[in-house]
Amino acid sequence: MSITPAGRVARSTVRPHPETGTRTPLRTFLTTDDGVPIDAVYDPPAIASDAPATPALGLVFVIAHGFTGDADKPHVRRVVEAFAQYGAVVSFSFRGHGASGGRSTVGDREVLDLAAAVRWARGLGHARVVTVGFSMGGSVVLRHAALYGPGREGRTEASTDAVVSVSAPARWYYRGTAPMRKLHWLVTRPEGRLVGRYGFGTRIHHREWDPVPLSPVEAVPRIAPTPLLVVHGDRDGYFPLDHPRTLAAAAGDHGELWIEGGMGHAEHAATDDLLDRIGDWAVARAG
Repeated sequence: MSITPAGRVARSTVRPHPETGTRTPLRTFLTTDDGVPIDAVYDPPAIASDAPATPALGLVFVIAHGFTGDADKPHVRRVVEAFAQYGAVVSFSFRGHGASGGRSTVGDREVLDLAAAVRWARGLGHARVVTVGFSMGGSVVLRHAALYGPGREGRTEASTDAVVSVSAPARWYYRGTAPMRKLHWLVTRPEGRLVGRYGFGTRIHHREWDPVPLSPVEAVPRIAPTPLLVVHGDRDGYFPLDHPRTLAAAAGDHGELWIEGGMGHAEHAATDDLLDRIGDWAVARAG
């Protein structure tokens, strides 16, 4: 399951107007370079008198959800609504999730899904893109930024201007916590994949990684000079604090680390205040 750049995009013929908040969301299917249809949604910026900040014209957030999420899950929609106060938002369902096609590779070929979503966002007219990923999506945004950095031949259209990784692992095959041991059973065992399909609505590929993809901690040094924010809760039940600290150490001076007191794991644990602070950070770095 090697990585190649995402390519063909089934674009909507309706062009959004970022300066207004009255347009309804757009929905379409994008096609990745390996031919997987990806369900994607565009939400224009919200303009409201009680908005915490004026939406940054031209800025778009591309949201990469966690494993077993999808673009219609309430916890994903809450994130979309929070970031719509700062710019437009593209959300999508990773392969094997929701209405998207294919099967989940749990962070490998999902980089192609994100690249297709970023290309769509730029094709809709947005000059500045911030990728924000949670858990599995947090690892994907790191690897995407490393593989699709500005100036890389044929990949600039899919590049990001700032990266936010929330609750991501630093390394693969981690089994040090009970939730991660359960996740490995879900992914690696036939009976686990049945539970994933019928219990969580997630279709998981049966093949092991070959080759093993670039790990998040290996990807981080390649992201510079793109701004990077690593966010992690001190009560994360999946990945302990050595994961974000390892990522931050690999980032060096171009990365920032926020350890959130009392926070658990990923989208469900992200407070409204945290999402607002991430929105402010994104506007400052890429707006």
